Amino acid sequence: MTVFQENPDLLIGQVVEVSGTAIRVELDRRLSELSRVVDGRVCPIGQLASIVKIHYGRRVLFAYVRMLRMRSELAAELGHRPIAPGDDSRILEADLFAEGSWNPAESRLLFSRGVETYPLPLQGVYLTTPPELEMVFSAAEHAAEALTVSPLIQFGEYVGGNGAACRANVDKLFGQHCAVLGSTGSGKSGTVAAILRSVLEHTAKNGTALRPRIVLIDPHGEYSAAFREQATVLRAYDAAANEDQPEAVEQLRLPFWLMTGDELRGLIIGKTEAEATSQNNIVYKALKHARMVSAGIVQPLPPNAVGDFASSLCDGKTDADVSGFDRDKPHRFSLNEFVKHIDEVQGRKAGKTESASATDRKSLDSILDKLNVLRTDPRLKFLMREDADDTLDKAILQLTGSGANGSTLKLVDVSGAPNEVAGTLTAMICRMLFSYKMWQTKAQRRSDPLLLVCEEAHRYVPDRGEAQYREAQEAVRRIAKEGRKYGLGLMLVSQRPSDVESTVLSQCNSWIILRLTNGRDQEHVGRFLPDSLAGITKILSSLSRREAIFVGEAAALPARIRIRALTKEQLPDSHDISFVEGWTEPPLGEHDITGITDRWVG
Repeated sequence: MTVFQENPDLLIGQVVEVSGTAIRVELDRRLSELSRVVDGRVCPIGQLASIVKIHYGRRVLFAYVRMLRMRSELAAELGHRPIAPGDDSRILEADLFAEGSWNPAESRLLFSRGVETYPLPLQGVYLTTPPELEMVFSAAEHAAEALTVSPLIQFGEYVGGNGAACRANVDKLFGQHCAVLGSTGSGKSGTVAAILRSVLEHTAKNGTALRPRIVLIDPHGEYSAAFREQATVLRAYDAAANEDQPEAVEQLRLPFWLMTGDELRGLIIGKTEAEATSQNNIVYKALKHARMVSAGIVQPLPPNAVGDFASSLCDGKTDADVSGFDRDKPHRFSLNEFVKHIDEVQGRKAGKTESASATDRKSLDSILDKLNVLRTDPRLKFLMREDADDTLDKAILQLTGSGANGSTLKLVDVSGAPNEVAGTLTAMICRMLFSYKMWQTKAQRRSDPLLLVCEEAHRYVPDRGEAQYREAQEAVRRIAKEGRKYGLGLMLVSQRPSDVESTVLSQCNSWIILRLTNGRDQEHVGRFLPDSLAGITKILSSLSRREAIFVGEAAALPARIRIRALTKEQLPDSHDISFVEGWTEPPLGEHDITGITDRWVG
């Protein structure tokens, strides 16, 4: 059939109201069903997020369907007099979003986002056929590609677009931050894997394969199964036996001395005592002393440094060196020196009353006890280690350099680490990567862009004030606000967008939204979408697995898409456990339980 022509078989109604980009269409009364058969294909009418067209001379205007309702409902909403049942009609509401000009000689659609020409009342509104949709999507991507040298990478196809490929502008997707949101079971992890795999498989126009620098914080250890040969797994603690190990697994090495004072305070004091000012001061004083010792500013404490002992300066150092010292710079320091300052210097001050001394000692012992627990926990060896081989260079290189198999995709598996250190660990990684990018030269930033993928983002940047996540919130928030200036992109992944901090989420300029069944989450997402697309959230609860709404700067066209299918070997290990299949097997025996507990206690 002829495309982009006024075909009476495709006519569904007439425009009755135009208000900016919003239009109302009265559907033809002769439509007995909300579908039309055109060239042997059934074309549904009035489906949410479907596209309709309006012919305006040689131009074609395109609009998204937002709502379908009766005129009587609209009249009641506007406070008009009731409409008699015999005079009632169906009203389709839609939002204009683009226009095009069809060139029949070249069989090409000249497409542009936005609308310059507006329809008039009584103009006809037509269905858009699958072949036409394919041309619309292709023309939109070609128009986007002409504006940038960045590769458009395919990671899915448009729903209803006759199999047209959906591609994303990588520079805008990662450089301007993005969010992947969806309820449990919607295919969220598979979507992240599909996007990253598409990037790894992409070849530039000159034939060069991409070597993307990507750091993915994996709280469940599920992504190693999806990138067996293409990634390096940095494992905090091997908590569970893995019969199918990835190709490259390394021990995560982030020694404690890389932490800032706030991060160390949050780790030692914990969330229940985070507001205890006296304990904060105890940690900060001991940390400053220990780092000044490592920096060669003051001498180590002698064996009997008791009470109000003043650390002696090293040769050539002055009081100005002490007052100007930054305790948060990553100087290596000794935990023994740190503990000694708390126990002997701060813990035995003279001039204190007996009751005050007992109170202070209780606070000190609480800190020392918690520190002792941390130092002896086998799950925290990657963090509480004192190894002379550890350096700041090596800590950065394991996150940004090539792995043993040459991979530059780094999966930071923190599934075996205690939950209470999750916030601190995320804060360390985010802060280190931001500082690393900030201190690069402009030339280095251009040649070394970096993407940070934050899975289960609601755990690290919750939309509420919890002391254990304060440092992580600040670190991720800074990347969201300033990272694009330094070539540091952010991808937030969450099943509860309403629980993710709004400040961080609002910095994302591209959105891949899978099925969301929670009304609060749908409403929250709607706040960040343009007004012309807010109605699209109404279909979020009805999306099937792997279907998503793709909107934002990286999308050539806001659309409903289907994420590319991956083989079982390419998917993250996030499948639900079958209770029925599991319960057909006998319970685990003593030998199995012993193996589990041995791994548990290390």
